[in-house]
Amino acid sequence: MSSNECLFDVAIVGAGSAGMSAALTLGRAHRTTLLIDAGEGRNAPAAAVHNFLTRDGTPPAELRELGRAELVAYGVQMRDEAVTAVRFSDRGGFRLSLSGGDTARARRLLLATGLADELPDQRGAGPLWGRSAFHCPYCHGYECTGKAVAVMGSEPPRVRLALQLSRFASDVALCTDGGALDPASRATLESNGVTVRCEPVTRLEATGDRLEQIVFESGPPLDREAVFVVNVPRQRSGLAALLGCRAFADGCVEVDEFGQTSVPGVYAAGDMARRATVPMPMAAVIAAAASGTVAAAVIDQDLLSADFDLPHPFARAGG
Repeated sequence: MSSNECLFDVAIVGAGSAGMSAALTLGRAHRTTLLIDAGEGRNAPAAAVHNFLTRDGTPPAELRELGRAELVAYGVQMRDEAVTAVRFSDRGGFRLSLSGGDTARARRLLLATGLADELPDQRGAGPLWGRSAFHCPYCHGYECTGKAVAVMGSEPPRVRLALQLSRFASDVALCTDGGALDPASRATLESNGVTVRCEPVTRLEATGDRLEQIVFESGPPLDREAVFVVNVPRQRSGLAALLGCRAFADGCVEVDEFGQTSVPGVYAAGDMARRATVPMPMAAVIAAAASGTVAAAVIDQDLLSADFDLPHPFARAGG
């Protein structure tokens, strides 16, 4: 039976670590589950996934294939397509339109579509992204051990990052790219061995995806093996906005601690969503996986309550 002919308990949009972890939990709970994925993982450019216990150092594509293989055993149906539209069904639940022309219906919807990274015009950072241009010290700091590293920017968080990386790298430089740096910050950096370069950056020079040096408008170039740039995360999909889910000013979908959005029946997991108490999206793969597992268990309880006319133990206060 094709997906447009049956009603699934749950449709999950996005098959990164959050979506696949949710699908695993729901499949093991004998919930009919449809996992839909357009194949655009945020960490695809990276060489490896880190801080994932027992899978540290695994290439992202390999981790996804391992996950998909596990889901088959639990009857999870997978579609390698994009969701082009979603609306509330007049028969209850949700109706999803797929890029291949089919439609699918589901009683509950989990969005795990993730974020995409917009890079500033850092004069050549794009081809280096995930290989020698990074943003997260927990994802890539260890791999910079003993290397010459630069941090772009002059704001307090960039100063903090440069000081943090001084514990890993053999040589750290803060490149303000023409931005102003207050005297106290400069003194702290220099007293801890961090070089400060304030000239505007002209370009990043590399061979392939490996950074070699940073060239400035004036002064000598700076030999570097890695650079930490400021990325701007944005929602990869507009489905949450289409459904009317509340979001924060940074675009992240607002959820409670159980992955419930402001729209009944719609859940969100992974880095695309966060709680009000968390100041920024969590980029860690293992954190996304955990949020998918939690959301899936709550969805199962939500459906159980609906099936047997029981109170929903995780009902979101205020809707």
